[in-house]
Amino acid sequence: MGAGIWRALARAAVFAALLLARPAVAQDVALVARDGGLTIAGILQSFDGEFYRIDTDYGPLTVDAEGVICEGPGCPDLVAPRAAIRVVGVADAGAALVPPLFEAFARVRGYDFQRGEGPGFSAQLIDRTGGQVLADVSFAAQPAEMARATLKAREAELVLAAGPEPGLASRAVALDALVTIVSPDNPTPAISTPDLARVLSGEVDNWAQIGGPDMPLVLHALMPEADLSRALTARLGRPVQAAITHPDLASLALAVAADPWAIAVTGRVAVEPAKLLPMTDSCGFPLLPSRLAVKAEDYPLSLPILFVTPRHRLPLLAREFLEFLGTPAAQIAVAEAGYVDRRPERQPMTADGFRLINAIEGAGEETTLADLQRLVGVMAGADRVSLTFRFQDGSTELDAQSQENVLDLARLLGAGAFRDEVLVLAGFSDGEGASEANLELSRQRAEMVRSALIGAAPDLPDDRLPIVFAFGEAMPLACDKTGPGRHLNRRVELWVKPALGDWAKAALNEGADGEDVP
Repeated sequence: MGAGIWRALARAAVFAALLLARPAVAQDVALVARDGGLTIAGILQSFDGEFYRIDTDYGPLTVDAEGVICEGPGCPDLVAPRAAIRVVGVADAGAALVPPLFEAFARVRGYDFQRGEGPGFSAQLIDRTGGQVLADVSFAAQPAEMARATLKAREAELVLAAGPEPGLASRAVALDALVTIVSPDNPTPAISTPDLARVLSGEVDNWAQIGGPDMPLVLHALMPEADLSRALTARLGRPVQAAITHPDLASLALAVAADPWAIAVTGRVAVEPAKLLPMTDSCGFPLLPSRLAVKAEDYPLSLPILFVTPRHRLPLLAREFLEFLGTPAAQIAVAEAGYVDRRPERQPMTADGFRLINAIEGAGEETTLADLQRLVGVMAGADRVSLTFRFQDGSTELDAQSQENVLDLARLLGAGAFRDEVLVLAGFSDGEGASEANLELSRQRAEMVRSALIGAAPDLPDDRLPIVFAFGEAMPLACDKTGPGRHLNRRVELWVKPALGDWAKAALNEGADGEDVP
């Protein structure tokens, strides 16, 4: 039972005691919350191995056995049921993430974590007070199709996957990014995404065809059934035509590093000992898989790592583990494992000169020097926060990730974050159409994000809400000649500026109307 239910039961018990003043009587069982916060006494009616049903002074109650310890002569078992939390799925991410996440979960909940012996990962979560084993945890690497079948057959409780599964719910835990790797001895300076697509499709067999030396090109990849291969195939629209395949990311990187003319796509977390080959889009915009770019989905090949859940009810400890994934302790474990965590991140605008270069180089004929000067004026002294907001294609509705970002921002503001700073919602558009219309569209989108934030946090005072700026097509992230590039460019960013007094907000509001900004 959750803490909210326990509090409700406690209030009900006090209220009933005050009204009824019934004398205490001997009871058959007592269900004690694992945190010791509440005890419910009553006569046991039934126990099905997962739920107790007891008759109390305040009516019948059904209690999840994993949340309590049963005491008294009527208990069918003096220990709580032993949960099994079997995780299957993507091999590399599972080996890196599952053990530290469950260990961090045990530490936060006050359980002992005892890792099993032998190959693979297994562990027990043990109650420190009574020494009872609360759960057996395990991970087994399985290809996506097999993992889905295992979950459906109820032979696993969770699937770790690099992307969602149709028809099943999921909980995001981490982020990775698809990147291109070559040998440290390969002199090729960079590769464009159109050229990479040709390489993966088997249309290129010599480095000279993509700006490299006149040497044969050898494409390596993971096995086709691997989650990363499936994600890459989905983006490419056809299978990867690799000459050599590997069972895991480590062997893939080792093989590419050893062959000066090899190339592969791998996860950001598994580049070494090979080297990262810089990528550009079709217009020459650099695509940098930095932590902030991956979190903000500015990097087009970002890859979510998810726990996929079944349609049936999970054991209580598994449900509590899924809730734990959104906590700082879980996300610290993700970062320490080498993956990109989901905590909001901020970076000085001056730390990313490529964005300003893009703004200048990508400025269309209708973007004036005054437009760029106004953009730079608002950027001055600001940090960018990784929470970025985008809309569903052809819609004014925020996409799923952006809706989560609105809730994250509402929680941050409710907890007092950015209290002495000015928040800016900076709206941007793609470059199609007239610049005036694009400017207005970018303003409308930023206003929509602000309205969504008000809906998520209605108690926030006006002086804690972000100020809206619109810049239209003034700072493209990607090539406007492609659909994916235009999607990246249509966005609302969150910036933070120092609050230097009430005059600062007044000046910023003037800036939103097109006046000078200090």
